[in-house]
Amino acid sequence: MFIKAPNTKFFCILVVGTLMATSAYSQNFFKKSTSATKWVDSVYQSLTPDQRLAQLMVLRESGLNNGKAEIYGDKIMDLVKRYNIGAICLFQGTPEDQAATLKQLQQAAQTPLMVCIDAETGLGMRMEGVEKFPDQLTMGAMRKSQHLVYQIGEAMARQCLRMGIQVNYAPVVDINNNPANPVIGYRSFGQDKNVVSTYGVAIMKGMQSQGIMACAKHFPGHGDVSVDSHLDLPVIEKSLPELEKLELVPFKRVFKAGIGSVMIAHLSIPKIDSTPHLASSLSHKFVTDLLRKKIGFKGLSFTDALGMKGVAKYFPAGEVCVMSLKAGNDMLCLPEDVGLGIKKINAAIQKGALSWTELEPRVKKVLYAKYHLGLNRPNPENINTDHLTSDLNKEVAFLSQEVARRSLTAVRLEKNSFKPLNKSQKTAYLQVGGKTKSILAQQLKNNAGTDNYYFGYSDNNSVATAILQKIKSGQYERIVISISGFSKRPADNFHISAQALQLIDHIQAYNGGSTLVVMGNPYALKNFTAFKNLLVSYQDEDVFQKTVADFLLGKIGAKGKLPVSVTDNMPFGKGLIVKK
Repeated sequence: MFIKAPNTKFFCILVVGTLMATSAYSQNFFKKSTSATKWVDSVYQSLTPDQRLAQLMVLRESGLNNGKAEIYGDKIMDLVKRYNIGAICLFQGTPEDQAATLKQLQQAAQTPLMVCIDAETGLGMRMEGVEKFPDQLTMGAMRKSQHLVYQIGEAMARQCLRMGIQVNYAPVVDINNNPANPVIGYRSFGQDKNVVSTYGVAIMKGMQSQGIMACAKHFPGHGDVSVDSHLDLPVIEKSLPELEKLELVPFKRVFKAGIGSVMIAHLSIPKIDSTPHLASSLSHKFVTDLLRKKIGFKGLSFTDALGMKGVAKYFPAGEVCVMSLKAGNDMLCLPEDVGLGIKKINAAIQKGALSWTELEPRVKKVLYAKYHLGLNRPNPENINTDHLTSDLNKEVAFLSQEVARRSLTAVRLEKNSFKPLNKSQKTAYLQVGGKTKSILAQQLKNNAGTDNYYFGYSDNNSVATAILQKIKSGQYERIVISISGFSKRPADNFHISAQALQLIDHIQAYNGGSTLVVMGNPYALKNFTAFKNLLVSYQDEDVFQKTVADFLLGKIGAKGKLPVSVTDNMPFGKGLIVKK
């Protein structure tokens, strides 16, 4: 497949048997070959019982302290030396700092650490100085672009390989069928089970083709909730047959395609398990009966973070570890107290609530995964910090540009076409929110001679009145408005100010032919149903600003479609195909 590069030179991104060959993306991370079994048995025998339990734990390696990145190097080093923990999960920090820490930790580890990261949009989601790949909802707006989604998965995996990471907690295969969802939303490919399944499989195959283990989340489906499980336990009033018709479809698809792991959500679904306050992550009926026995998933199961209020609010820290294992999970993500967790698990074993007959296969499964992820031959010296950040950014801009162009959606246009802006027409451009000197504003001024105005969300009505009067007195032939810089989450109407909405409404009432571009969560379109010319670019980073400018100036067309239903008149799949 050939794609034209931004610098007009052509280069070939070769995907051998993309989406067809099975050997790479369905890599068996748990294959019991002679060499693998020899290594696994040798390591298992070298571990004390407590160290074997610690192999089932994933510890937070970094985080935020008063808004600044903090790497818990000394704390994790102590846990590595004291318990021989099995895995760590990276969060905030620069790539260089993270690489230095990883090198030290792997050198000190008796058993090589499985390094994980929660990087749904690549390492830029967590690491300073690294650009993010587009959100999954943005990709969900593209038509028939599995090959591009696959390539993004490949590129994410190459970032992980460069950093010494083996597991990426992605993709999200939740179906976002609740506009009020406070935590999934833009992280999902959308509301259609087929799009979510197809793109979920594609990005997973891309990651695993490079030897990085992908992780489907959040089983059995976190899309239809109105509560954030970080803060409390969401309740879903659906039966198993209802879940099987929708939420479980993408999970079954990625399982069949060979994904290596799954993350279990903290959800209450009383029609399947009515135990009060018992999250699906702690429920034997979900993890063992549904996931393992009924669906037949054989890979690793990770709990969602055990410090989240969806479980921590209702059960003590150490007890949560016991309950997670009793439910049938393999790996415990971010337990709050490693020592207490091990102590409680040992007590449960002594009481007969857990047994080594159950736990030994799980420890060995983790070790088999480590073997096939290359951790039987670790070489921390490979984490080279020379040009590290630039290497991690190498593929982001080009692939993001492709997504921006394919996802741009013309929701509504007069006569189903758009006349490009040019200097022969007097045009006003109003930017609402976002950076005051945006790429879009500069491009329109330079190429179409627009008079530019800016209104921020903290500006008051007097500023709005002054802008409205200038636009009305300017005798403009055309008016273009963009709205950006608003929250990706739906709370408080995406934090779009009432003054901003009122100004936009007044301009639309004054000039019914105005064009509005929504640069963010498409659900925000519900505020602008009166516009006859309505576009949505799902993000407002520079590459998306440039893409919108190119469309308005007639350099490119639009071919995206809404990945979710916004209103009855703006349903899923709506989007005109506008040619260049």
